[in-house]
Amino acid sequence: MAVHNVTVEKTIRSLLDSKKYQTLKDILVTMEPADIAAVFEELDEVRNPLLFRLLPKETAAETFAELDPEWQELLIRGFSDTELREVVNELYVDDAADLVEEMPANVVKRILAQADPQMRKEINEILRYPENSAGSIMTTEYVSLRPSMTVREAITRIRTTGVDKETIYTCYVTEGRKLLGTVSVKDLLLAADDETLVSQIMDEHVISVTTLTDQEEVAQMLSKYNFLALPVVDTDARMVGIITFDDAMDVLVEETTEDIEKMAGMLPSEKTYLHSSAWDVFRHRIPWLALLMISATFTGMIITGFESALAAQVVLTAFIPMLMDTGGNSGSQASVTVIRALSLGELEFSDLPRVVWKEVQTAVLCGVALAMLCFAKIMLIDRMLLGNSDITTLTAFVVCFTMAVTVLIAKLVGCTLPMAAKKVGFDPAVMASPFITTIVDALSLLVYFGIASALLFG
Repeated sequence: MAVHNVTVEKTIRSLLDSKKYQTLKDILVTMEPADIAAVFEELDEVRNPLLFRLLPKETAAETFAELDPEWQELLIRGFSDTELREVVNELYVDDAADLVEEMPANVVKRILAQADPQMRKEINEILRYPENSAGSIMTTEYVSLRPSMTVREAITRIRTTGVDKETIYTCYVTEGRKLLGTVSVKDLLLAADDETLVSQIMDEHVISVTTLTDQEEVAQMLSKYNFLALPVVDTDARMVGIITFDDAMDVLVEETTEDIEKMAGMLPSEKTYLHSSAWDVFRHRIPWLALLMISATFTGMIITGFESALAAQVVLTAFIPMLMDTGGNSGSQASVTVIRALSLGELEFSDLPRVVWKEVQTAVLCGVALAMLCFAKIMLIDRMLLGNSDITTLTAFVVCFTMAVTVLIAKLVGCTLPMAAKKVGFDPAVMASPFITTIVDALSLLVYFGIASALLFG
């Protein structure tokens, strides 16, 4: 969604209030659909249908596709059957399929009733594919050429059929729906002779995906190869649709948002923050908060188990938060880095030894640096400046040695858990900050009390 422009919203509100509809229409036709949608979502429900009716048919459909589902539903409920038919039949098939997926059953029934038979058939075809697959986000509207066509015939076909296609720059050469190659409009326009056959200038080395390919993988491929569109084929290599770069961008935003929410210890939400109620936010946050709260029982049990040691050296208690926080932060750094690399396809499970070795080297450097800084901090600030006479050189050494070991363990846990999760089929993002922090907290306490027991009470 475009960034909301407060000035534009105020202008539109003023023109609506003064009923200067022609001036309003002149302004709207100069705006991008995404910007119009942003304004729509800031206006009240009563004004939106009126504003929508001022838009040209094509702009109206594009603006409608940019709106959030709740606003789309509100508009649909205010549409007459004629208005709904015009909007639905102006949508690209993939946008129409997305609309049907998001709407309640009674609204879906009305949408399908107003769609023309061909649109209804194509929507149903897309809805057959599994969620988050290439088939579920593709559009069936693409330019298909035959290899036996001449350049002149191909350009004529593009002019005839291209008006209803989502993209015409890349055309797909098929025979009996079998994908043979691709040819761009640039290739056709720059061909030496209008009688040159499409088969002579087409690129036969086609990169395609199947209908069941994961949508995130498709988005990564479009990014990797800088394609404007990617052909989708079925199991028999027959062309069934294309996925355009704008759909891939939507997927990347959706997947990245979902990963961020999981890494923050929340269940993914389909609503934007401002359109989520307090109850919605509560439902998505409380499961992880409850789980992590209960898991903290283990750290309490560890502290209880070393209660006698803490009673003898109460000063050790003061450094527990610092050690746990440092361990959690170290683990989070490693996990976030690895999770991002996994999501971008930069890492595979086979890379685990290299990842572990790199994190070990990093942990040694970080651990030594933090231990030295910690030792200076304890001796200069805690002992000398704050006058804590219970802190001895040996106590400072125990804390600093624990610090170095904790950083090492945290980084190993942080890099291995996401890769292990990916290997067994879980989302690596689940193994992020909250989860890893809980594990590292428990391990850092065990290391701390283990080292303290050996050196101070041995």
